[in-house]
Amino acid sequence: MAEVPFVVDLDGTLVLTDLLHESAVLAAMRSPAAALRALPALLRGDRAALKRRLAEAGPVDAGSLPLREELVALLAREKAKGRRLVLATAADGLLAGPIAARVGLFDEVLASDGARNLKGEAKRAELVARYGEKGFDYAGDGRADLPVFRSARKAILVGPAVRLRAEVERAGTPVSAELPGRSASVRTLFSALRIRQWVKNALVFVPLVTGHIFDTPVLWAAVFAFFALSLLASAVYVLNDLGDLAADRQHHSKRRRPLASGDLSIRTGLGLVPLLLAGSLAFALALPPGARVLLGVYLATTTFYTVTLKRKVLVDVFTLAFLYTLRVLLGGAATAVPVSPWLLAFSVFLFLSLAFAKRASELLAMKVRGHDAAAGRDWFVWDSLVVHVLGVASAYLSSLVLAIYIHSDVTKRLYAHPGWLWLLVPTLLYWTSRVWVLVGRGEMDEDPIVFAARDRVTWALAVASGAVLLMAARGPFGIPGLME
Repeated sequence: MAEVPFVVDLDGTLVLTDLLHESAVLAAMRSPAAALRALPALLRGDRAALKRRLAEAGPVDAGSLPLREELVALLAREKAKGRRLVLATAADGLLAGPIAARVGLFDEVLASDGARNLKGEAKRAELVARYGEKGFDYAGDGRADLPVFRSARKAILVGPAVRLRAEVERAGTPVSAELPGRSASVRTLFSALRIRQWVKNALVFVPLVTGHIFDTPVLWAAVFAFFALSLLASAVYVLNDLGDLAADRQHHSKRRRPLASGDLSIRTGLGLVPLLLAGSLAFALALPPGARVLLGVYLATTTFYTVTLKRKVLVDVFTLAFLYTLRVLLGGAATAVPVSPWLLAFSVFLFLSLAFAKRASELLAMKVRGHDAAAGRDWFVWDSLVVHVLGVASAYLSSLVLAIYIHSDVTKRLYAHPGWLWLLVPTLLYWTSRVWVLVGRGEMDEDPIVFAARDRVTWALAVASGAVLLMAARGPFGIPGLME
């Protein structure tokens, strides 16, 4: 007797994502007007029409979607036995077809078609009409599949559906296999929020350090600004990852991000955004109006960056540098400590260099992997040389600004022995030069500021610089001949 057909669900089963959510996000990012045309179908509850409109507005890249590899391996074994394989999904056929073609194992594809939503009872009826009651085995992942499981000969539980074993067996269908999924852990959540990137937001404390102001109320204001910005940044990171799903899945390291890899669902990602924004707002309400305005500027800039600016050559780098500098300005606005023109000029050049360093590292990684262009970016590997030149020039200009500042009248008012500050110039030159040497070697594989927070050499130089600042401010003696 020939084996009955093996029927497989798509969303959450064969692929580690939901195609309706994928197409909705893509449509909203790429063609908002087309996404709005799907709104009437949503309002009247026509799921089949909604899926078709979104599939047309936001076509998903089937070649980059994360597959459940253990299920694909099982399908390949069953196919080798001559078994008939069927993909049956509530996703629209415009999306299901290319995925089935990518896998290359299915004999037939059953999907929603714009008029019929092939989900739950509708899917069960279709399968029973084709193969008979108990005339097929079925692999699925959720409660929506329970009607199908009841009519299946055997059940293969996948991912979250493993928890449904008792209900499936009560329905009279034996479970022949279980393929547990990857559950979202606290570590996965922290990775999606980019908690380690919060170190960049410590720049809000820079105006306090340079202004020698450490009063408790001022420090608390800086702390509130830090958390308001960090939660806001995490919300933007999640939105950016949602809008960059296809590009991230083609990237050598970004494809492991929780949303791109399917470790975190799109629904969860969308749910996190308002929670993070609400948390940011709670901290922001305790800050002065000027700080709240700058937080709004940060949100607007990063949103615009996500939608379009990151795809513009050079504009993306200058935007990143601006966002670094904006953190310093926010610290000044939150604490009512003026940001001097010297600090602003220094920040602009230093952060521009670090933004170029980040882009140069990505270009080098592309070259090593044999790629010519960055997915979703307007950069090519042959831009690497000019990026290096611009980055190193910006770094050295920041050292020049520091040197001129040390010789200004401002330092004489802030420091008892400003001559000590000259030691900061070679320190900064060494650190920025080392950053660019590491970039050239391909050893800078993350944001330079995040790298600095984990780099022992950077910490040693920071401690030494702190000692220099202390000697300049309160030291018992100066350096003869140097501004004494």
